[in-house]
Amino acid sequence: MKKPLQLLAACTVLACCLPLQAAATRKVTLAVISMADDARYAKRRLELAYPNQPQGRALQGVELAVEDTALELQDAGVELSVRDLVLPSAADLPRALQELKAAQVVHIVADLPEAPLRALVRSGPAMLGDVMVFNASLPEDSLRAEGCAPHLLHTLPSQQMEADALAQFLAVRQWRKLLVLRGTQPADAPLAAAWARALPRHGLEAVQTRAFKLSGEANERDLANVRKLSSEPGYDVVAVLDSDGEFARGVPYATQWPRPVVGAAGLVAQAWHPQWQRYGGSQLNRRFAKLAQRPMQGQDWAAWMAGKAVVAALVDAPQSSVAQQLQRLRSGAVALDGFKGQRLTFRPWDGQLRQPVLLSHGDAVAAMAPLGEWLRAGEALDTLGMDAAQSSCRN
Repeated sequence: MKKPLQLLAACTVLACCLPLQAAATRKVTLAVISMADDARYAKRRLELAYPNQPQGRALQGVELAVEDTALELQDAGVELSVRDLVLPSAADLPRALQELKAAQVVHIVADLPEAPLRALVRSGPAMLGDVMVFNASLPEDSLRAEGCAPHLLHTLPSQQMEADALAQFLAVRQWRKLLVLRGTQPADAPLAAAWARALPRHGLEAVQTRAFKLSGEANERDLANVRKLSSEPGYDVVAVLDSDGEFARGVPYATQWPRPVVGAAGLVAQAWHPQWQRYGGSQLNRRFAKLAQRPMQGQDWAAWMAGKAVVAALVDAPQSSVAQQLQRLRSGAVALDGFKGQRLTFRPWDGQLRQPVLLSHGDAVAAMAPLGEWLRAGEALDTLGMDAAQSSCRN
């Protein structure tokens, strides 16, 4: 009996001494696509720093997500690299897709204006096959409705989510009568539509609606005069709907009657705020500021979440196909930690990431929605935005 035991012991020692054969590493590239001539990132625009407007490109948020999850990727045997693809113009999208096809890139974070994003969503599958696209910088409801697609996911809150979040806050505070100041630009119309849906849902009423317009014409100056626009009494709060942000910035403390301001200025609904400190938020803000040399904003958080979603899908099943990863994400089988106190999942009907929305002003976060009676709903996060019955997305 001694010889077999000695042989077994020798083999055990030999096995321990031999180097372990490394598992095959799966190499994946995550592309961040943006445009060099994107008006949102013009120098002057960034200097103005309007609330809830992007203050830098999505790249740093994605890079931080990969950096934060390095150990998870290593344990899963995945090597994830980030490729920054900046298009000279929207006309260069086909060439960029050819480059991605040659490099076998099928995970994309899109930091694009609406028209190029729609073009990417339309042409991506034909060029790349199964592909996963994250919209990390546009809140437009239309992209979650008729513009939706099975391969398109959204990590930034929608316009409807933002309107519902503020409406919940107003309902809880019993500020039910609104003066609505709305812009006349085409991009202001979707904001007005979102608020028109949000008000009756939450027992609120627009008792007055006034159109504003910034103009150099002498006969139109009154259209930007906040005191005149707000001169009639009878409202509890002012909601300013301004997709650009220039007019809204001058509304707080400028109204005829002393009333709070919400919407595009005053109390603003955002995905993130650089003063959010709960649930690890302060650590995330510090890490991002160190990497990007600027405070983390909502669009940065959305880019970070897009990167984390790709990592989570890869770690969940390292050898899975993109189609399988999409199915797992959209079904809610893969949940994400967004440092907001809840596990976050994507809605299967329109690809929107369920998430709490921060209600903040320049210096602090005042509240987080859902709140009040809506916090006690069965799926509280689905009280923000379009639920399955209301959605017009038909994937």
